[in-house]
Amino acid sequence: MINVLAIITAKPGNRENLLQAFRANMPAVHAEAGCIEYGPAVDAEDAGRIQTPFGADTFVVIEKWQSMDHLKAHGASAHMAEYAAKTKDLIASRVIHVLSPAT
Repeated sequence: MINVLAIITAKPGNRENLLQAFRANMPAVHAEAGCIEYGPAVDAEDAGRIQTPFGADTFVVIEKWQSMDHLKAHGASAHMAEYAAKTKDLIASRVIHVLSPAT
């Protein structure tokens, strides 16, 4: 299994617009072969001192894929290219961590 954490920071004030586009693309991603999990998450409220918040403009995409080949196919898909084109002007930064389970 492959885990992905994508940290997406919108340009100031644009997180909700970016999340709307992200959510519109989710059904196509969920239909992909090998997709186990794919969804956005934002800072939880009232987490206290244990939390290091990402901030109001950032969300994290939590992904799980059956294999690296499935993840690579996801990245090469037409719907992801369309999503990237639609959202490029909304994104300030994007950091993607691709992880394997520790054994």
